[in-house]
Amino acid sequence: MAVLVELKGVGKAYPRGTVEVAALRDVSLEIAAGESVAVMGPSGSGKSTLLGILGCLDRPTRGHYLLDGREVSSLDDAELSALRNRRIGFVFQSFHLIPQLTVEENVETPLLYGRVPEREWRSRVHACLEKVGLDHRSTHRPSELSGGEAQRAAIARALVTEPAVLLADEPTGNLDSATGEEVAEVLWGLQREGRTVVVVTHNESLAARAQRVVRLRDGRIA
Repeated sequence: MAVLVELKGVGKAYPRGTVEVAALRDVSLEIAAGESVAVMGPSGSGKSTLLGILGCLDRPTRGHYLLDGREVSSLDDAELSALRNRRIGFVFQSFHLIPQLTVEENVETPLLYGRVPEREWRSRVHACLEKVGLDHRSTHRPSELSGGEAQRAAIARALVTEPAVLLADEPTGNLDSATGEEVAEVLWGLQREGRTVVVVTHNESLAARAQRVVRLRDGRIA
């Protein structure tokens, strides 16, 4: 399979007073298109920093990040924002649904910011809601959903732009074990359909279902 994500000697340091603290150190990683990867490690190991770089939310201090063969590290803020919207889908632990909007409207929001023609919205949104088993809840608001339904709505929102890679940060962290298993099945089911899925998690059961586990320790791949 073709390489979709490639990190070459990536480092990330943050200033703390008069010194720099390294969050990532010389990380090199390749993820193939259609692959599922779980990123694990203790708190402070660099998992969140790695996810931020993969998601173009942060820039590496050194090294190179290529997404689908394109050098990402040197893009300006506007270019990074456009790349995030078109090529990367995010799923967060706390769902981040907009409470005033219906499920359908929440899933539509990336299409608005991505300037997708409005005539395409309805078909895209309902296709994604059907994929996660939530089309029957499209007119409900987040407060009317269970935790598992809210996370599936968030997954549908992440999918609606047809991203190259889906990044999930502790997607089962706020769910009980049974509901977490349901959400895990949705995520890994997407990979079986050909999606590239990268999950940051402490959940060994969730990680065990990925094709590959990458473990971080002290900012390095262990």
